Amino acid sequence: MLRIAVCDDAPEHREKTAALVRTWLHIRPGVNGQVVSFESGEALLEQARTQNGFDFYLLDILMPWLNGIQTGRRLRELGDGGEIIYLTSSNDFAADSYDVGAFFYLLKPVEEEKLFRVLDAAADKLDGRRSNGIVVPTSTGPRRILLDRILYVERVGRIMRYYCTDGMVDSQTIRMPFMEMAAPLLADSRFCPCGASFVLNLQHVAGVNGQTALLDNGAAVALPRTAAAAFKSAWGRYWLEETPSW
Repeated sequence: MLRIAVCDDAPEHREKTAALVRTWLHIRPGVNGQVVSFESGEALLEQARTQNGFDFYLLDILMPWLNGIQTGRRLRELGDGGEIIYLTSSNDFAADSYDVGAFFYLLKPVEEEKLFRVLDAAADKLDGRRSNGIVVPTSTGPRRILLDRILYVERVGRIMRYYCTDGMVDSQTIRMPFMEMAAPLLADSRFCPCGASFVLNLQHVAGVNGQTALLDNGAAVALPRTAAAAFKSAWGRYWLEETPSW
């Protein structure tokens, strides 16, 4: 079941957006979902902190106290990887939306047909990510790991260590070069090599500060000095290319 949050301080806009999302859920085959409305970023974040987050966030940007961009950043700091769709009456925040890895940026008044196309694309993307995975041989037997849950992978001695959103997995001893072992990951556009024995999942990178990659779970990963600039460029390209345009 999809969990979808709608956050807008204006009651009429909030109710209209929630109604459109419910209509989309009704007409999309095989999709069940729940829509929860919030009148402020603070209220949304409180639920995200104390309960499970949402698959999609439809956020107004121009809100008092915490605006939509600030709310999106706080969600990423909590390690929330839900798709963020911004709804706003201003074009001024389009660049800022990339900083939080927003899926799309729609101008108000929101057109039903365009919103439905964006939701369709977000749902298809989520379905793909939930089903794609790799099988890692471990000391206790093969283990399947969803690509969506991998934060980064590094070589530690003679093993590959997978750092995931739900823990850490060590492979058996590897008998070939690291990059050959990482080939199934690198075939996916989310994964970027950084140095000779390190691969990061760009989906989980919330920002790059000098030689440090800032992950959406709050962790910070040091980047090789010679690879930092190229990694930052790759991260920027990833979010630009991953954001659909219609």
